[in-house]
Amino acid sequence: MPLSALALVIVAALLHATWNIAAKRAGGNRHLPMLSGLVVVVLWLPLALWFGFRELAQWPPMAWAMVLASAVTHLLYFQALLKGYRVADLTVVYPVARGSGPLISAVGAVLLLDEAISLAGAFGVLAVCGGVFLVAGGPALWAAPDRQRVLAGLRWGSLTGLTIAAYTVLDGYTVKVLLVSPVLLDYFGNLFRLPFLLPQTLRDPAGFRQALREHWPAALAVGGLGPAAYMLVLFAMQSAPLSHVAPAREVSMLFAALLGGHLLDEGARGWRLAGAACIALGVVALAWG
Repeated sequence: MPLSALALVIVAALLHATWNIAAKRAGGNRHLPMLSGLVVVVLWLPLALWFGFRELAQWPPMAWAMVLASAVTHLLYFQALLKGYRVADLTVVYPVARGSGPLISAVGAVLLLDEAISLAGAFGVLAVCGGVFLVAGGPALWAAPDRQRVLAGLRWGSLTGLTIAAYTVLDGYTVKVLLVSPVLLDYFGNLFRLPFLLPQTLRDPAGFRQALREHWPAALAVGGLGPAAYMLVLFAMQSAPLSHVAPAREVSMLFAALLGGHLLDEGARGWRLAGAACIALGVVALAWG
């Protein structure tokens, strides 16, 4: 992986961990996707106009179809993630989602996009995924006092990971093969998601207004930092194999541990430190391979 691509991924990981913590602090509010989506529409409009003026007229129908598919998959991802945050802890949902997603993504990139992966790259993928599991608590997860809450976190985290793999492969194909701008892919994907979210908003206008009053800082964080993080990842995909970029993103687990504060303070400290070392080693192997 080129060092420039790795640098983009590391910055993206910091932004990604930050907005996830903001979303968790908002309690996984059901209206957060619509609120943050509206923030994206306004905040990122100037950049979308700049790129769109030069590119949109040249988009083939396939590009629009892929953007729509990406929008639906991202919507499923966000709903699964927030549901997990409502019924379980970030320390379970986030690591399981981020650990399973890149493993499936790497396999999908090899099988569907004809990418080759070196021995060092394969080792890096496995090291990152294993490290994420250890940061989540490792074997101690099964001895947690609230076993049902942990199991719920594992279920929703795994489902979230599956959606991460799906949109990663879809979006990788869109920016690498169809040469769609990462800025436009993310912006129009967000626009296409809003009509799917509108019925929920209309069914609960009072809840939407309450969410706006109470969680507007989280909406700003998600709507501002989320697209920035993902655009950086998409730009990295244009110059590096998707099978390397997807696992390298999981350095966000280290940032989540530092920014969230409690991740390395909830017991199983040894497992989590070992997991952090595995993630770091895996990212180095991906950069070398």
